[in-house]
Amino acid sequence: MTAPDLRLHLVTLGVSDLSRAAAFYRALGLVESKAGEGEAGNVAFFHAGNVVLSLFPRGRLAEDATLADTPPQPFVGLTLACNVGSPEEAAALIARAEAAGGRVVKPAQKVFWGGTSGYFADPDGHLWEVAHNPFFPFDAEGRLMLPGA
Repeated sequence: MTAPDLRLHLVTLGVSDLSRAAAFYRALGLVESKAGEGEAGNVAFFHAGNVVLSLFPRGRLAEDATLADTPPQPFVGLTLACNVGSPEEAAALIARAEAAGGRVVKPAQKVFWGGTSGYFADPDGHLWEVAHNPFFPFDAEGRLMLPGA
């Protein structure tokens, strides 16, 4: 018997205020699924390319994982990332996040590896990198293509 392939299908963020968090991601342009409608106030699902973004109350998420809900550290060693087609798109998406209630952590700027990168935090402090990487093009379906893959 072979082991199943490890694939990322869903990213769940623990949030302090589900309504506020859902409004933020809707304002960024993500389309909310009707999959969570029967669970009003308990979960929200958004189409995010080939991955689903799920929002779940933080305390309930910790409970589900059988962990204590401790206050988040300033940096927990995790970022979510979104690659875009140009440096201008990176700056525009970060500005959109700020207008929706996010916090700009680092404005989009040229970086050492030859692209453009910036960061914003959503209302719960989840850190997003927005980057334009000229070395990682997109395929016809909009998936990121890694060199040598």
